Amino acid sequence: MRIILASTSPRRADLLRESGVNYQVVKPEVEEWVAADFPEMAPGDLARGNAMLKAKEVAGRYPKKPVLAADTLVACESRILGKPANERGAKEMLGWLSGRTHEVITAVIFILPQGKKLREAVVRTRVKFRELSEESISSYLREVEVMDKAGAYALQDGGDQLVEWVEGSRSNVIGLPMEIVLPWCEEWGEEV
Repeated sequence: MRIILASTSPRRADLLRESGVNYQVVKPEVEEWVAADFPEMAPGDLARGNAMLKAKEVAGRYPKKPVLAADTLVACESRILGKPANERGAKEMLGWLSGRTHEVITAVIFILPQGKKLREAVVRTRVKFRELSEESISSYLREVEVMDKAGAYALQDGGDQLVEWVEGSRSNVIGLPMEIVLPWCEEWGEEV
């Protein structure tokens, strides 16, 4: 039986497809929380809250299907970076990350049919950026569409131009920690 992916992220869909998971994409109809509205909230809690909003909204529409939702953000020092609003914002984010180590935080929620069980996890991966010049940032932004990506970059799309090293789950940086998600999907398949 297929799962419902409560996300329109092509990267999450690619990760599931490459892992052989049968899924259907459903766009969550929610207004996501933003860090500016919840300055006291820890990054992992913010990501978890957004993932839960998405999962519950879609599970309400598809109560007989398992639902997988996720939310990814980037935390660097005291800043939480979501998706850039425009190219200027993307340049600012990449400039801020230049030469710094940051965390990519993805919260994942998996709700079984009829809400029988819920699995959740918050996965953190440390990423160190190279020192970036203004020209290298502009060049990257010309080559890669980043407006739908937390932190304004994609590890799988030219990330080697930006990233010096990754410590932890690479798939988490792409948007879905498959070492967590795949066992949940396999367990669900065994329960059917």
